Amino acid sequence: MLGKRSINNSSFVNRAVTDQMGRELIFPFPPKRIISLVPSQTELLFDLGLNEEIVGITKFCVHPIKQWKTRPKVGGTKKIHFDKIASLQPDLIIGNKEENDREAIELLEKKYPVWMSDINTMNDALDMIGQVGELTGKKENAQALASKITSAFSRLSHFKEKKERPTVAFFIWRKPYMIAAGGTFINNMLEEAGFRNIFSDKTRYPEITLREVTNRKPDILMLSSEPYPFSEKHIPEFNEECRKSTIMVVNGECFSWYGSRLLEAANYFPKLHTSFQKR
Repeated sequence: MLGKRSINNSSFVNRAVTDQMGRELIFPFPPKRIISLVPSQTELLFDLGLNEEIVGITKFCVHPIKQWKTRPKVGGTKKIHFDKIASLQPDLIIGNKEENDREAIELLEKKYPVWMSDINTMNDALDMIGQVGELTGKKENAQALASKITSAFSRLSHFKEKKERPTVAFFIWRKPYMIAAGGTFINNMLEEAGFRNIFSDKTRYPEITLREVTNRKPDILMLSSEPYPFSEKHIPEFNEECRKSTIMVVNGECFSWYGSRLLEAANYFPKLHTSFQKR
């Protein structure tokens, strides 16, 4: 704590914290005007009970739907409307290293306190939830949520412990085809869910050909509903080249959203195993 200042005739305590990127920031605690630049963290903030404090979100922050319809939008996760942010007068902005544009964040942090997450694993996500709870004054709510998530994922341990886990190629984009490989949160979620990423030896989100996929003989091709909106209509284009693999459209939020959506993910993953076994 570094002293007090007056904002809108209210007394705040200035607090210093270090975010998940190792950056120190000073902000008024508790923050009363929060802007969230990441969909999964926006949902988390609302679930922690910060409905009144969240004054701005991105156009992609679609959960909760009621708040998405009514809350001011500050652009997207990459293309941010700086004038809109200025008009909202935030005392804290919350973003993410991978999802937000570095240059935009650097411009924002010259004017506002900006807290950044850096998430590649389940442990990173749980740490983020705890830290967000601390910096928003919702520590107990965050601890309870993290405990529920940990308990829910512990029930998936029998899938992870199998010697022969289904192998997966996880598609996130089309034209060109791109997959989630090693070093990504999606890769870690596949492991947590009891699958094995056939491309974990590659890094991040490489472009790929269907012939490369076929050569590795994955049991399952998962077509994610985001960021590219794959749907059942896209399955035929994979069928001929990858006819020996089971092709499934999957809920991308359950693999890539690292906030309170993890509770839904823990319930969703066993259903994927059941679906695969029935095919």
